[in-house]
Amino acid sequence: MRNKIRKASLAIVLCVGYAFMNSAQAQNNGWGEGAKLEDAEVVVEKNRVIELPNAARNFEKFKVEPPAVADRNVRYRFEDYRLPSQDIELQMRVLTIKQDELTKLYGNYLKAGFGNYATLYLKGYFHNKRSETSSFGANFSHVGSARGPEVKDQAAVSNSSIGVHGERYLPGFTIGGRLGYERDKNHFYGYAPSLQNEDDKDTTKQIFNRILANGYLHNQTSESPFLYKAGVKLNYLNDRYDMSEANIALNLNSEYTIDEISGFKVDADLSFVSHKDSSSVSRTFFKLNPSYERQFGAARITLGANVAYTGDEVNDARQFNIYPQFRIGVEPIKDNLLIYAGLGGDLQRVTLYELTKENPWIAPNVEVADINKGLEVYGGFSANLSNYVHLTGRVAYQNYRNLYFYNNSRTDSTKFDLVYDDGVTNVLNIYSEAVFDYIDEVRLGLKLDYNKYNTASLDHPFHRPELMTSIFATYNFYDKILFNSELYYIGSSFGRVYRPDGSFVTRETDNIIDLNLKADYKFTNTFTVFLMANNILGNKYERFVNYPVKSINVIGGVTYSF
Repeated sequence: MRNKIRKASLAIVLCVGYAFMNSAQAQNNGWGEGAKLEDAEVVVEKNRVIELPNAARNFEKFKVEPPAVADRNVRYRFEDYRLPSQDIELQMRVLTIKQDELTKLYGNYLKAGFGNYATLYLKGYFHNKRSETSSFGANFSHVGSARGPEVKDQAAVSNSSIGVHGERYLPGFTIGGRLGYERDKNHFYGYAPSLQNEDDKDTTKQIFNRILANGYLHNQTSESPFLYKAGVKLNYLNDRYDMSEANIALNLNSEYTIDEISGFKVDADLSFVSHKDSSSVSRTFFKLNPSYERQFGAARITLGANVAYTGDEVNDARQFNIYPQFRIGVEPIKDNLLIYAGLGGDLQRVTLYELTKENPWIAPNVEVADINKGLEVYGGFSANLSNYVHLTGRVAYQNYRNLYFYNNSRTDSTKFDLVYDDGVTNVLNIYSEAVFDYIDEVRLGLKLDYNKYNTASLDHPFHRPELMTSIFATYNFYDKILFNSELYYIGSSFGRVYRPDGSFVTRETDNIIDLNLKADYKFTNTFTVFLMANNILGNKYERFVNYPVKSINVIGGVTYSF
C-alpha cells in the first residue's frame, strides 16, 4: 500500500515540473532573449461585493402519507393439540381441604301421646329439605279429651286440623299459598250438673268447621326500589246450628324507596263478609293507608292518613272515617336504642271466624261489628343491652267505638252474647317486655299487658281483664334435654248472669295463676320422648263465668323425626 502511494506522489511531481518548463519557454518566446522588464505599477482594487439571495424557509412538517388500506382476507385454522398419551409421575403430594358435609335435616316429625282426662295427642309435620327453588309441606293435628272438669264426658273437647302450604321462588318474585281445614268440638257445659240429664248430652254439643285458603305474590327479596306483597284470602265458617260466614279479602302492601332517606308506603285492604244465621247480613270493609317517610339525621318521621269504610250499622256505627297518621322515631344509639311517639287511628276487621276461636261458647244470632279506634296517642322505646337482653315498652291512650265485650246471654247463661258500649270506650294501655337470650341455651322472658277501661254505658268491661302477665323460660342442656316453662297471671274480670225472673247478678271471675312445664329428652336424632304438665297448681279457675277449666293435665309421648 505504501509503495502505491509513493508511485502516485512521484507522478504528480513530474507532471508539475513538466508544466513549469513549458510555461517558461513560452515567456521567453514573447519577450525575446535579452529583453528587459519595464517599470510598471500594479494596482489591485477590491470593489466587488458578493451578494447572495435570501434562502426560503419552510416551517411545515414533513407529511408522511399513510399506506393505503387494502382488504385482507384472514384465514383461521383451528387444530387440536393433544399432549402425548403417557403417564406423568408426580413426585409431590397435593394437600386438599376436605369439604364439610351438610348436616342432615330432620324436617319431618310425628308426635303421639296420651294423658289424663282421656286425652289423645297427635301431631305431624312434613316439609321438603334444602331447595333453592321451592318450599312446601303439610301438617295435621288432633288434641282431644273425652272428659272435662265438672260434668265429665259432657265437657269433652277436641281440636283437629290439616293443611298444606307451599312457595315457589321465581326470578324477581315469589308466589305461594295455603289451604287448610279445622274442626273444633266443644260442649256448653257452663251449667249446674243437677240441671242436665245424661240423655241431653248431644244437645250441648257445638261443632265449628273452618276452611282457609289464601294465595300471595311478592318481591320482598328483590333489590327493586318498588316492593309489594299482594294476597287474596277466603275464610269459611259454619257450626252445628246452621250458622255460616264467608269472608273474601284482598290486601296489598307496597313501598317505594325514593332514595336512602325517604320513601312512600301504600297499604290497602278490601273485605266482603256474608253472614247467615236467622237472617242474612252482608258486611263490606275497605281501608287505604298511604304514608310518606323521611330520615332527618337520627330521626325518622312518618306522615300519612288512614281512610276506612265499614258497612256495619250496629250501635249506629260511623261508616266513613279518616284518621291522620303521624309518627317520629329517634335512634340515638344506632341499632341499640329507639324512642318513638305518634298518633293515629284505625278500623279493625272483626269476623266470627276469629271470635269463635277466642270464645267457643258464643250464642247464635250475635251482632258483629268492626272496631273503630278513633284516636290513639302513643309512645315507646326498644333497646338492646349488650347482645343478650332486649327491652320493649309502650304506653298508649286509646278511644274505641264498638269495642266488643262478652256477656252471658239473657236466654241461656251457658252462651255468650256480644255487647257494645253505647259511646266511646277509653283505654289506657301499658305494655312491656324483657327477653334474655344466651347463645340458644338459656332464654328468659317477662311480658306485661295492662289495660284500664273506662266505659260509657256498661257497668264493667265484661270478660276483659285489666292485667295479663307471663314469665317464660327455656333451657337447652347440651342438645340432649330441653326444658320449657311458663307461669302466667290473668286478673279477674266480670260477667252478668240473668235469672229466669229477669233479674241478674254480677259475678267476678277468678284471678288466674297457671304454671305449665314441658321437657323433651333426645335419645337420638330420630327418637325423643316428651312430658307436658299443664296447670300444675291444680286451680280450676274460670276464665269465663260458669266455665271452670281442667285441673292438672299431664301428657306424655314420643316424637319420631325423619
